[in-house]
Amino acid sequence: MAPMSVFKRGRIVRVAHQLAAVALSAFLITSQVAASEPWPHEVQALYKVRFNGFEVGTFEFNSTVQAQTYTLTGNAQLSALLGALTWKGETRTAGTLAANAPRPAGYTFDFNGIGKSGSIKMGFTGENVANVSHTPPLPPQTDVVPVRDVHLKGVLDPLSAVMALARTTANRSDPCQRKLSIFDGKQRFDLVLTFLREDRIVEARPSGQPDMTLVCRVQFVPIAGHKLNEETEHMATTSGIEIALRPVPSANLFVPHQITIPTIAGSATLTSHWVQITTQRNGQIALVY
Repeated sequence: MAPMSVFKRGRIVRVAHQLAAVALSAFLITSQVAASEPWPHEVQALYKVRFNGFEVGTFEFNSTVQAQTYTLTGNAQLSALLGALTWKGETRTAGTLAANAPRPAGYTFDFNGIGKSGSIKMGFTGENVANVSHTPPLPPQTDVVPVRDVHLKGVLDPLSAVMALARTTANRSDPCQRKLSIFDGKQRFDLVLTFLREDRIVEARPSGQPDMTLVCRVQFVPIAGHKLNEETEHMATTSGIEIALRPVPSANLFVPHQITIPTIAGSATLTSHWVQITTQRNGQIALVY
Protein backbone atom coordinates (compact mmCIF):
# COMPACT_ATOMS: atom_id res chain seq x y z
CA MET A 1 0.00 0.00 0.00
CA ALA A 2 1.37 3.45 -0.93
CA PRO A 3 2.49 5.94 1.77
CA MET A 4 -0.38 8.30 0.93
CA SER A 5 -2.81 5.74 2.33
CA VAL A 6 -1.97 6.82 5.85
CA PHE A 7 -3.21 10.33 5.06
CA LYS A 8 -6.57 9.05 3.85
CA ARG A 9 -7.34 7.94 7.37
CA GLY A 10 -7.00 11.11 9.42
CA ARG A 11 -8.09 9.39 12.60
CA ILE A 12 -5.33 6.80 12.29
CA VAL A 13 -2.78 9.57 11.82
CA ARG A 14 -4.00 11.30 15.00
CA VAL A 15 -4.07 8.09 17.07
CA ALA A 16 -0.61 7.11 15.81
CA HIS A 17 0.71 10.58 16.67
CA GLN A 18 -0.68 10.37 20.20
CA LEU A 19 0.74 6.89 20.74
CA ALA A 20 4.09 8.19 19.55
CA ALA A 21 3.86 11.11 21.95
CA VAL A 22 3.25 8.76 24.85
CA ALA A 23 6.12 6.54 23.81
CA LEU A 24 8.52 9.45 23.37
CA SER A 25 7.68 10.75 26.81
CA ALA A 26 9.29 7.55 28.08
CA PHE A 27 12.53 9.53 28.03
CA LEU A 28 11.49 10.37 31.57
CA ILE A 29 11.22 6.79 32.85
CA THR A 30 13.95 6.36 35.46
CA SER A 31 16.04 3.22 35.69
CA GLN A 32 16.46 2.15 39.31
CA VAL A 33 16.89 5.77 40.38
CA ALA A 34 15.97 7.18 43.76
CA ALA A 35 13.18 9.76 43.92
CA SER A 36 15.72 12.36 45.03
CA GLU A 37 17.69 12.08 41.77
CA PRO A 38 17.33 15.18 39.56
CA TRP A 39 15.47 14.98 36.27
CA PRO A 40 17.66 15.47 33.17
CA HIS A 41 17.84 19.18 32.35
CA GLU A 42 17.08 18.63 28.67
CA VAL A 43 16.40 15.83 26.19
CA GLN A 44 16.33 16.43 22.44
CA ALA A 45 15.64 13.74 19.86
CA LEU A 46 14.88 13.25 16.18
CA TYR A 47 12.98 10.21 14.90
CA LYS A 48 12.38 9.08 11.33
CA VAL A 49 8.84 7.97 10.48
CA ARG A 50 8.25 5.15 7.99
CA PHE A 51 5.00 3.76 6.65
CA ASN A 52 5.06 0.37 4.92
CA GLY A 53 8.81 0.79 4.46
CA PHE A 54 8.64 4.29 2.93
CA GLU A 55 10.09 7.25 4.82
CA VAL A 56 7.22 9.73 5.23
CA GLY A 57 8.40 12.21 7.85
CA THR A 58 10.03 13.01 11.16
CA PHE A 59 9.12 13.37 14.82
CA GLU A 60 11.08 15.75 17.08
CA PHE A 61 10.92 15.63 20.86
CA ASN A 62 12.20 18.05 23.49
CA SER A 63 11.92 18.07 27.27
CA THR A 64 13.21 20.80 29.59
CA VAL A 65 13.21 20.73 33.39
CA GLN A 66 14.17 23.77 35.46
CA ALA A 67 13.77 23.82 39.24
CA GLN A 68 10.21 22.62 39.83
CA THR A 69 8.79 23.24 36.35
CA TYR A 70 8.84 21.22 33.14
CA THR A 71 8.00 21.74 29.46
CA LEU A 72 7.54 18.95 26.91
CA THR A 73 7.05 19.29 23.14
CA GLY A 74 6.57 16.86 20.28
CA ASN A 75 6.49 17.89 16.61
CA ALA A 76 5.45 15.54 13.80
CA GLN A 77 5.80 16.31 10.08
CA LEU A 78 4.51 13.84 7.49
CA SER A 79 4.48 14.13 3.70
CA ALA A 80 3.79 12.02 0.60
CA LEU A 81 3.72 12.38 -3.18
CA LEU A 82 6.83 14.64 -3.13
CA GLY A 83 5.18 17.02 -0.68
CA ALA A 84 1.79 17.21 -2.40
CA LEU A 85 0.21 15.81 0.76
CA THR A 86 1.47 17.09 4.11
CA TRP A 87 0.39 16.87 7.74
CA LYS A 88 1.92 18.62 10.77
CA GLY A 89 1.16 18.16 14.44
CA GLU A 90 2.64 19.95 17.44
CA THR A 91 2.04 18.83 21.02
CA ARG A 92 2.99 20.98 24.02
CA THR A 93 2.50 20.53 27.73
CA ALA A 94 3.86 22.33 30.79
CA GLY A 95 3.46 22.01 34.52
CA THR A 96 5.17 21.69 37.87
CA LEU A 97 6.92 18.90 39.74
CA ALA A 98 5.29 18.12 43.07
CA ALA A 99 6.74 15.35 45.26
CA ASN A 100 8.87 14.33 42.24
CA ALA A 101 5.78 13.77 40.09
CA PRO A 102 4.46 15.95 37.25
CA ARG A 103 1.34 18.02 37.64
CA PRO A 104 0.37 19.35 34.20
CA ALA A 105 -1.16 22.80 34.01
CA GLY A 106 -1.86 23.05 30.29
CA TYR A 107 -1.78 20.94 27.14
CA THR A 108 -2.13 21.94 23.47
CA PHE A 109 -2.26 19.85 20.31
CA ASP A 110 -2.19 21.83 17.02
CA PHE A 111 -2.57 20.11 13.65
CA ASN A 112 -2.65 21.22 10.03
CA GLY A 113 -2.88 19.36 6.75
CA ILE A 114 -5.00 17.28 4.33
CA GLY A 115 -7.70 19.95 4.23
CA LYS A 116 -8.12 20.11 7.99
CA SER A 117 -6.54 22.22 10.72
CA GLY A 118 -7.34 23.00 14.32
CA SER A 119 -6.29 22.60 17.92
CA ILE A 120 -7.15 20.92 21.20
CA LYS A 121 -6.45 22.67 24.49
CA MET A 122 -6.77 21.22 28.00
CA GLY A 123 -6.33 22.61 31.48
CA PHE A 124 -5.62 20.43 34.51
CA THR A 125 -6.15 20.50 38.24
CA GLY A 126 -3.82 17.89 39.66
CA GLU A 127 -4.41 14.68 37.68
CA ASN A 128 -7.93 15.71 36.66
CA VAL A 129 -8.88 17.48 33.45
CA ALA A 130 -10.50 20.81 34.39
CA ASN A 131 -11.45 22.05 30.91
CA VAL A 132 -11.22 21.10 27.24
CA SER A 133 -11.70 23.24 24.12
CA HIS A 134 -11.63 22.40 20.41
CA THR A 135 -10.98 24.72 17.47
CA PRO A 136 -13.07 24.42 15.38
CA PRO A 137 -15.77 23.17 17.80
CA LEU A 138 -16.59 19.47 17.55
CA PRO A 139 -19.85 18.77 15.71
CA PRO A 140 -22.42 16.49 17.38
CA GLN A 141 -21.15 12.90 17.21
CA THR A 142 -23.80 10.27 17.82
CA ASP A 143 -21.48 7.40 16.79
CA VAL A 144 -18.85 8.11 19.47
CA VAL A 145 -18.72 6.52 22.93
CA PRO A 146 -19.45 9.56 25.16
CA VAL A 147 -16.76 10.94 27.48
CA ARG A 148 -18.16 11.33 31.01
CA ASP A 149 -16.82 13.36 33.92
CA VAL A 150 -15.53 10.17 35.54
CA HIS A 151 -13.29 9.58 32.52
CA LEU A 152 -11.47 12.88 33.18
CA LYS A 153 -10.31 11.95 36.67
CA GLY A 154 -6.95 10.37 37.45
CA VAL A 155 -5.59 10.88 33.94
CA LEU A 156 -2.75 12.79 32.34
CA ASP A 157 -2.03 14.14 28.89
CA PRO A 158 0.08 11.93 26.56
CA LEU A 159 3.37 13.74 27.20
CA SER A 160 3.05 13.80 31.01
CA ALA A 161 1.75 10.26 31.46
CA VAL A 162 5.00 8.30 31.64
CA MET A 163 6.74 11.08 33.53
CA ALA A 164 4.18 10.70 36.32
CA LEU A 165 4.63 6.93 36.54
CA ALA A 166 8.41 7.11 36.51
CA ARG A 167 8.78 7.91 40.20
CA THR A 168 6.19 5.40 41.37
CA THR A 169 8.17 2.57 39.76
CA ALA A 170 11.63 3.86 40.57
CA ASN A 171 12.74 0.58 42.14
CA ARG A 172 11.93 -1.48 39.05
CA SER A 173 14.49 -2.30 36.39
CA ASP A 174 11.78 -3.44 33.95
CA PRO A 175 10.03 -0.42 32.38
CA CYS A 176 7.49 -2.63 30.62
CA GLN A 177 5.35 -3.55 33.63
CA ARG A 178 2.99 -0.58 33.79
CA LYS A 179 -0.31 0.93 32.70
CA LEU A 180 -0.82 4.48 31.44
CA SER A 181 -4.24 6.18 31.81
CA ILE A 182 -4.47 8.94 29.22
CA PHE A 183 -6.87 11.55 27.85
CA ASP A 184 -5.75 13.33 24.66
CA GLY A 185 -8.61 15.83 24.46
CA LYS A 186 -10.86 13.51 22.47
CA GLN A 187 -10.19 9.96 23.53
CA ARG A 188 -9.80 8.37 26.95
CA PHE A 189 -7.68 5.21 26.70
CA ASP A 190 -5.21 3.05 28.58
CA LEU A 191 -1.89 1.71 27.33
CA VAL A 192 -0.90 -1.54 29.04
CA LEU A 193 2.78 -2.47 28.66
CA THR A 194 4.24 -5.95 29.14
CA PHE A 195 7.75 -7.30 28.55
CA LEU A 196 8.24 -9.05 25.19
CA ARG A 197 11.96 -9.54 24.43
CA GLU A 198 15.46 -8.01 24.27
CA ASP A 199 17.05 -6.78 21.01
CA ARG A 200 20.57 -5.64 20.12
CA ILE A 201 21.21 -2.34 18.33
CA VAL A 202 24.08 -0.83 16.34
CA GLU A 203 25.31 2.75 16.81
CA ALA A 204 26.94 4.94 14.17
CA ARG A 205 29.12 6.42 16.92
CA PRO A 206 29.83 4.49 20.16
CA SER A 207 28.23 6.17 23.17
CA GLY A 208 29.44 3.86 25.93
CA GLN A 209 25.85 2.95 26.81
CA PRO A 210 24.44 -0.63 26.67
CA ASP A 211 23.84 -1.78 23.07
CA MET A 212 20.48 -3.42 23.73
CA THR A 213 16.80 -2.58 24.09
CA LEU A 214 13.92 -3.91 26.15
CA VAL A 215 10.94 -4.39 23.86
CA CYS A 216 7.50 -3.84 25.42
CA ARG A 217 4.25 -5.04 23.90
CA VAL A 218 1.58 -2.33 24.14
CA GLN A 219 -2.13 -3.05 24.41
CA PHE A 220 -4.39 -0.17 23.40
CA VAL A 221 -7.54 -0.15 25.56
CA PRO A 222 -10.23 2.30 24.32
CA ILE A 223 -12.49 3.59 27.10
CA ALA A 224 -14.38 6.63 25.77
CA GLY A 225 -14.36 9.17 22.93
CA HIS A 226 -13.81 6.53 20.23
CA LYS A 227 -15.98 5.17 17.44
CA LEU A 228 -17.06 1.53 17.47
CA ASN A 229 -15.61 0.78 14.07
CA GLU A 230 -13.01 -1.36 12.29
CA GLU A 231 -10.14 0.99 13.09
CA THR A 232 -10.79 1.01 16.83
CA GLU A 233 -11.31 -2.75 16.90
CA HIS A 234 -8.00 -3.29 15.10
CA MET A 235 -6.08 -1.05 17.48
CA ALA A 236 -7.69 -2.73 20.50
CA THR A 237 -7.07 -6.30 19.36
CA THR A 238 -3.67 -6.13 17.66
CA SER A 239 -0.68 -7.60 19.46
CA GLY A 240 1.77 -5.80 17.18
CA ILE A 241 2.15 -2.42 18.93
CA GLU A 242 5.67 -2.34 20.37
CA ILE A 243 8.00 0.13 22.10
CA ALA A 244 11.72 -0.68 22.26
CA LEU A 245 13.37 1.12 25.21
CA ARG A 246 17.13 1.51 25.46
CA PRO A 247 18.69 1.82 28.94
CA VAL A 248 21.03 4.80 29.38
CA PRO A 249 22.54 4.29 32.86
CA SER A 250 24.59 7.52 32.73
CA ALA A 251 21.32 9.48 32.62
CA ASN A 252 19.17 7.06 34.65
CA LEU A 253 16.79 6.75 31.70
CA PHE A 254 15.19 4.31 29.32
CA VAL A 255 15.19 6.02 25.92
CA PRO A 256 12.67 4.93 23.24
CA HIS A 257 14.61 3.50 20.29
CA GLN A 258 11.76 2.35 18.07
CA ILE A 259 7.96 2.46 18.13
CA THR A 260 5.92 0.13 15.90
CA ILE A 261 2.21 0.77 15.24
CA PRO A 262 0.33 -1.63 12.91
CA THR A 263 -2.73 0.20 11.52
CA ILE A 264 -5.33 -1.33 9.21
CA ALA A 265 -3.71 0.67 6.37
CA GLY A 266 -0.21 -0.70 7.07
CA SER A 267 2.67 -0.62 9.53
CA ALA A 268 4.07 2.69 10.86
CA THR A 269 7.43 2.88 12.67
CA LEU A 270 9.35 5.65 14.41
CA THR A 271 13.08 4.94 14.72
CA SER A 272 15.78 6.91 16.52
CA HIS A 273 18.08 8.98 14.34
CA TRP A 274 19.81 10.85 17.17
CA VAL A 275 19.25 11.66 20.84
CA GLN A 276 21.03 14.21 23.04
CA ILE A 277 20.59 14.19 26.81
CA THR A 278 21.87 16.96 29.10
CA THR A 279 22.23 15.84 32.70
CA GLN A 280 23.13 17.86 35.76
CA ARG A 281 25.81 15.42 36.89
CA ASN A 282 27.27 13.76 33.78
CA GLY A 283 27.01 16.53 31.18
CA GLN A 284 25.86 15.62 27.67
CA ILE A 285 25.22 12.11 26.36
CA ALA A 286 24.78 11.63 22.60
CA LEU A 287 23.20 8.62 20.88
CA VAL A 288 23.63 8.52 17.09
CA TYR A 289 22.31 5.79 14.76
